[in-house]
Amino acid sequence: MIFEDIVCSMLQTVSEWLWWEHLWLPGNVSWSDLEDREGYVYAKASQLYAALPAALCMLLVRYLFERYLAIPLADSWGIRDKIRFTVESNPLLEKYFCSQARNPSQANIRSLCKKTSWPERRVQVWFRRRRNQERPGIRKRFCEASWRSVFYCSVFVYGILALYDKPWSYNLKEVWAGFPNQSLLPSQYWYYILETGFYLSLLISLPFDVKRKDFKEQMIHHSATLTLLSFSWISNYIRIGTLVMAIHDCSDILLEGAKVFNYAKRHQTANAMFVVFTAVFMVTRLIIFPFWLIHCTWVYPLEEFAPFFGYYFFNVMLLVLQMLHIYWALLILQMVYKFIFSKLEGDDRSDEEEDDSDSPKERNHKVNHKNGVGLRGRANGH
Repeated sequence: MIFEDIVCSMLQTVSEWLWWEHLWLPGNVSWSDLEDREGYVYAKASQLYAALPAALCMLLVRYLFERYLAIPLADSWGIRDKIRFTVESNPLLEKYFCSQARNPSQANIRSLCKKTSWPERRVQVWFRRRRNQERPGIRKRFCEASWRSVFYCSVFVYGILALYDKPWSYNLKEVWAGFPNQSLLPSQYWYYILETGFYLSLLISLPFDVKRKDFKEQMIHHSATLTLLSFSWISNYIRIGTLVMAIHDCSDILLEGAKVFNYAKRHQTANAMFVVFTAVFMVTRLIIFPFWLIHCTWVYPLEEFAPFFGYYFFNVMLLVLQMLHIYWALLILQMVYKFIFSKLEGDDRSDEEEDDSDSPKERNHKVNHKNGVGLRGRANGH
């Protein structure tokens, strides 16, 4: 009984601290100011629970989309996975692969050679083929890019329809006009639920999606995005939140679309989309986002209220996103350089297949069945 009282007291203390008004709201604003009243409807933290069923619905819709639309489209465009060589059965190497290392050092390979009585070349080939077995084929990449392209396109169109007639879309000072007494619009509610559900579904599916070299950056990006969406919802930063979402979605459409056409070997279309994506990404993520939107959240609020914890927290999270934008911009510029001066193959961020051929005859066999990936799938831009 005493233990239960202590736990309840601790939870109550944590709850009081978590929902302390000075963390979330300006000094002259309290939660009572954000209670619904005649003519005003405000966002509520409890409404964010809808993001979880929305994410599960997104995963279901994605499954149905890939199964009944993307896969038939891949068949009609002749997209085929590379033919992979069969991995020899070897319980010892399999146990090592699963429990210790997918890519053993040279010293470990020599040790495994002694244990298996296999030559070094044979062990190396076994591990290359086993790693390739774990990698997704080009059809999976095509389906993933198709789904993301369709979602980004759909939600961007929805965002434009929700924002085109709003004064804060053209005059950023209107973002803070009357803050925090800004009533929640139905279009804003659904825009937030769609975006939050989608990014939550990406976070859930990230371990199962195509593995990329920027896996950690993806985790940081999705987590920062969900944190920003949640905080802006609770603190009624909804106007600026919808602008940030629209700015991000417009370039993502082009990136995922370029991947789709690249996997389908429509390289001219993919190249053109990649060029447009690069221009849009640089303008929206390196110019509009920092010099318009972050300026809007950093400078204009101080004309309305004194800085508080939430003000600093929100802007720091925006800066985290901006650092990721700079990181991805550097990757894109590297690709543009290679695109102009040399040939590009593969996806710098993807875990590409290794050459697992064991003989010149097998290498020729593999080249004859190669279905390569071009430059278009090489950057993210979330």
